[in-house]
Amino acid sequence: MRTTNPLGALFAKSPFKPIQEHMRVVQECVSAVPQLFEGLIASDTAKIQAAKQEIFAKEQAADELKNQLRDHLPRSILMPVDRRDLLTVLGMQDSIADTAQDIAGLLVERDMEVPADMADPLLAFVNRCVDTCKHAAKIIEELDELVEMGFRGREASQVDEMVGKLNQIEDETDDMGMALTRTLFAQEDNMKPVSVMFWYQLIQWIGDLADYAEKVGDRLRLLLAR
Repeated sequence: MRTTNPLGALFAKSPFKPIQEHMRVVQECVSAVPQLFEGLIASDTAKIQAAKQEIFAKEQAADELKNQLRDHLPRSILMPVDRRDLLTVLGMQDSIADTAQDIAGLLVERDMEVPADMADPLLAFVNRCVDTCKHAAKIIEELDELVEMGFRGREASQVDEMVGKLNQIEDETDDMGMALTRTLFAQEDNMKPVSVMFWYQLIQWIGDLADYAEKVGDRLRLLLAR
């Protein structure tokens, strides 16, 4: 009896189908990150734990899919893009989920207290970084049309514009992250040094969500330029 390889079926339709599927799982993973911080601000341990479990489950699913994709990604020279480019995009997408997991792990393992005046800008920063990931996911969904158009024409111009918008959103997150860091800096004297260290790390990781999302878009822009 013949067995069916679901990944093979996806690749038969388009080399980007599995990449798109992976990004959908990554997006599901990162979409639970705001819930972590809502729980942290509200001192709701149950909400933090629920978000952590969701993030860890989706990160594991993304990892499993990533490993399968690497094992089954065709080496055919007939692919419309270089295999290495697909692997690079896949790795950057996976870094988003890995970072979400790092954030969840820290918030569960360590008792973090939100410094004064940081709750609102913190949540705004988190949500905007998640917006960046959502926008990157929308760009990935356009890949099929890009292939059909040979990475040229109206579709390519539209994707290029979407990447430009992605860069703008990521720039916003940079500004928000720096403002949040300045707020934290003003609170340092009232905090334990180890708490300050962990907060700086947490702010960095939140910003990394947007950074990796931007790198996904920038890599696709390189494909358009070739």
